[in-house]
Amino acid sequence: MISRSLACRRIVPSLRNGSRSSLSKCGGCWGYTSQAASSLLQACDPSVYSTRKEEDEYADVDWDNLGFGLMPTDYMYQMKCTQNGTFEQGQVRPYGNIELSPSAGVLNYGQGLFEGLKAYRKENGGLLLFRPDQNAIRMMVGADRMCMPAPSVEQFVDAVRETALANKRWVPPPGKGSLYIRPLLMGSGPILGLAPAPEFTFLIYSSPVRNYFKEGTAPLSLYIEEEFDRASRGGTGGVKTITNYAPVLKALARAKSRGFSDVLYLDSVDKKNLEEVSSCNIFVLKGNVISTPATNGTILSGITRKSIIEISRDLGYQVEERAIPVEELMEAEEVFCTGTAVVVASVGSVTYKDKRIEFRTGAETACRRLYDILVGIQMGHIEDKYGWVVEIN
Repeated sequence: MISRSLACRRIVPSLRNGSRSSLSKCGGCWGYTSQAASSLLQACDPSVYSTRKEEDEYADVDWDNLGFGLMPTDYMYQMKCTQNGTFEQGQVRPYGNIELSPSAGVLNYGQGLFEGLKAYRKENGGLLLFRPDQNAIRMMVGADRMCMPAPSVEQFVDAVRETALANKRWVPPPGKGSLYIRPLLMGSGPILGLAPAPEFTFLIYSSPVRNYFKEGTAPLSLYIEEEFDRASRGGTGGVKTITNYAPVLKALARAKSRGFSDVLYLDSVDKKNLEEVSSCNIFVLKGNVISTPATNGTILSGITRKSIIEISRDLGYQVEERAIPVEELMEAEEVFCTGTAVVVASVGSVTYKDKRIEFRTGAETACRRLYDILVGIQMGHIEDKYGWVVEIN
């Protein structure tokens, strides 16, 4: 059974009724299609689980030394967009390589998106997902930008659920990490001229993980990049396309070679306002005001970001989403990053033009308080008054 604390059923009809008329048809496939959850569950052939060691509660993993690296689990999920423009029934299948044409749209033109979310294990063995409907909606928005169809909210959430359940023995013990779940949407059909692919594939795989940064929970040291841009106005910085990430690798490698944790990017026009870190959003605090750059098309609308904004306001902080000049960052009392992988990570220092500025860190910070509340909700230790958690068993 799936218990939806957040009423996805209320979201799906509104998308189903209103999306198709307002969106264009790209590559012969309409996005935002839906199927009943029961159809999806029937599509997942129970025989695929027959090789799993049901007696093993946990996979053979050193949970105490778990990092953030790929550790393939038993199963993945696959679903394709058929010729009539709808996604066929998906299937859970053993984890393994996939076959693609050399002329696949994703390989030649980067027509692809990905998402990231986590499954947590409760003390009673049950699994929790955190706001999976928001990942589904964000994928739909990104798919429209990239001329692709997308699974409906219901399809997406059920596919994530099936993937998590199939790989339950890879979900770390409580407090030892989480199962990172990676949904992918890509143009898998062959194409030569620049155009949307004729076929699209939705995949989900997973891996047990713990801390994203090698520093663990230690404060991060960021380097402000002035030569390279992460995104530009009118581009795709605001959606989670695969093409956003390889371009940051050069700047990231250079920063890490100099001893920094990650790169903080500035806007591409004036080079004076904060944008985001390579793979997470940034917040600055001064007094009772928490500020974060507005998502104006160049910044990804992070789900952790959105959650921290709401929690902060409930705690009495004044939260502002706006342009933040880099000079204002240098006067901040606290700085922290948010993201699915990093959760809420304290920033100990930022280096800009060879000047290093240090910020408040430690147990008594707002960052730590926000982290404790968010993780408490995600792991089921704190009452979820927001209706964000989806429990599966």
